[in-house]
Amino acid sequence: MTNTRKELMQLALDLTQGVSSQDRFDRLLSVIKTLFGCDASALLAFRDQHFSPLAINGLFDDVMGREFNIEQHPRLEAIARAGDIVRFPHDSDLPDPYDGLIPNHQDDLHVHACVGLPLIANDTLIGALTIDGFDPHQFDQFSDDALRIISALAAASLQTALLMEKLEQQTGDIPSATRPSGYQSGGVTMIGQSKVMQELKNQIKAVASTDLTVLITGETGVGKELVAAAIHNQSTRDKQPLIYLNCAALPESVAESELFGHVKGAFTGAISDRKGKFEMADSGTLFLDEIGELPLALQAKLLRVLQYGDVQRVGDDRHLKVNTRIIAATNRTLHDEVTAGRFRADLYHRLSVFPIMAPPLRERDNDVVLLAGFFIERCTAKLGLKSIRLSPQAISILKHYQWPGNVRELEHAINRAAVVARAEISNAEFIELTPHHFELSIRNEPALEHTELTNQCEIIAIPLAGAANHSLKEATDAFQRQLINETYQQHHNWAATARQLQLDTGNLHRLAKRLGLK
Repeated sequence: MTNTRKELMQLALDLTQGVSSQDRFDRLLSVIKTLFGCDASALLAFRDQHFSPLAINGLFDDVMGREFNIEQHPRLEAIARAGDIVRFPHDSDLPDPYDGLIPNHQDDLHVHACVGLPLIANDTLIGALTIDGFDPHQFDQFSDDALRIISALAAASLQTALLMEKLEQQTGDIPSATRPSGYQSGGVTMIGQSKVMQELKNQIKAVASTDLTVLITGETGVGKELVAAAIHNQSTRDKQPLIYLNCAALPESVAESELFGHVKGAFTGAISDRKGKFEMADSGTLFLDEIGELPLALQAKLLRVLQYGDVQRVGDDRHLKVNTRIIAATNRTLHDEVTAGRFRADLYHRLSVFPIMAPPLRERDNDVVLLAGFFIERCTAKLGLKSIRLSPQAISILKHYQWPGNVRELEHAINRAAVVARAEISNAEFIELTPHHFELSIRNEPALEHTELTNQCEIIAIPLAGAANHSLKEATDAFQRQLINETYQQHHNWAATARQLQLDTGNLHRLAKRLGLK
């Protein structure tokens, strides 16, 4: 017991040192491993009926990205409701959230010893500390009093970190070292520990408290809508609505009415007055997704609203004042669109007061593993399974794949792999995702930029000199395939591609599908 007391005293000293919160959390779990000889431990934060890992020891890396809903994890629910130390019997029927997630123990699907320490501050549950091992009697020698001391030290450390985070939120600066992988930006969970993600979170924090117009750029599937929601939720407008409008999905005939509203009788079918998106977002935020798809005529009217802060409903002579913050997003390079004459320069400068670039997944280092864990945890609940894990080979595949469709493609890949894996084993409660469950080919060439061409078909360019070696249909199909692909790569949008090729959008979709482009 003397060694235990010495370790606890050293831990208490370490947790008061001027190191980052993450360092203290990691040190806490390191000392616990030394004290208990446990196979795994985790420090979890509690928010909105979910436990989110802040630090782990002895668990697969993807666990850091998971969010554990206590309704789906009865052991964690028991810890959350207990108010004191929880020792689970070695033969407990309650599944452990880490079953199958401890390296080198893939065949041991059930953790036999588990202790849960609720972390409480000011009579409020703020987190938990879990300690797991395979020996059923691994923790019997440790008294509840010793465990309570560790719980109190961990709670004090976590509470200090949360208070510092709250203070730093008010000053607009949260050092990256204090943020967990699943950092919540105003209620929006943003998974990632990579340098580019920390920079993105810093930019969000910097601009959120202002009313500046923000232009979010980035490839398809990187999460631009999530960035917009994080900005809104951290702003002073967070109690007001965030209104979403996809500009690419707006038929030109009704686009003006959607944005600015209309009065009764303004056009055929206008049977009553109707507010537009600007009025609906008054005192809140309007998120204009795919802003690069707005027709030039409508761009001029949008510019007026940004300049003067008033809107005019279709068919109405009156001007209505609105106090609406604008966040716009695009996967185009608007500067190039301005040069090409497809986007107004004055509107571009109005929108890009504070530009933010959402990074592609291939530039986010180990974030792909954390995101995989996040999506796996969601998928586990949807499929009614107890646990899904990634094999080391599957993790390698995920880390080396270029992810042209970014986070959206990763989510779909995880969901499909889980369904395929479950179908292979009837009545399975635990499944492991291996490379053959994923339809991903690792290539050395640069990633495709967009998901619409995910079948990675070959684009055949037939020179005129060789055209005689092909039938007319083959040559025509190859030419159409190449022309459509090149035009699409200019616009990164099917509607804009159809306009340039002077085709009906529906006909273009059908043609692209026949040619193998979709």
